[in-house]
Amino acid sequence: QVQLVESGGGLVQAGESLKLACVASGTIFSIDAMGWYRQAPGSQRELVATMTNGGSTNYADSVKGRFTISRDSAKNTVYLQMNSLKPEDTAVYYCNANTEIGLAYWGKGTLVTVSS
Repeated sequence: QVQLVESGGGLVQAGESLKLACVASGTIFSIDAMGWYRQAPGSQRELVATMTNGGSTNYADSVKGRFTISRDSAKNTVYLQMNSLKPEDTAVYYCNANTEIGLAYWGKGTLVTVSS
């Protein structure tokens, strides 16, 4: 089992920045990729950014150039630096971890609200 706990959400104005963190615990040795997804009211959950154990990253087109995913392996933590935030970035942001055998784990989410 893998447990994920997100933090760092909040209310900001358009153009400002936030940094989310996700701490993983449990059988973390089984994780081969982690990432961030988001779900806005009335919308489906969508990929924001992912990072493999090898360091390969993938971003949604809507966040490229503004968001950066990174990790601190010593702290079992993955981060999402969000710059130049827009009102359309408002959503609940979820941390995700995928294991080598195809299991997916999710955190409970952290709310990001961007006012115009």
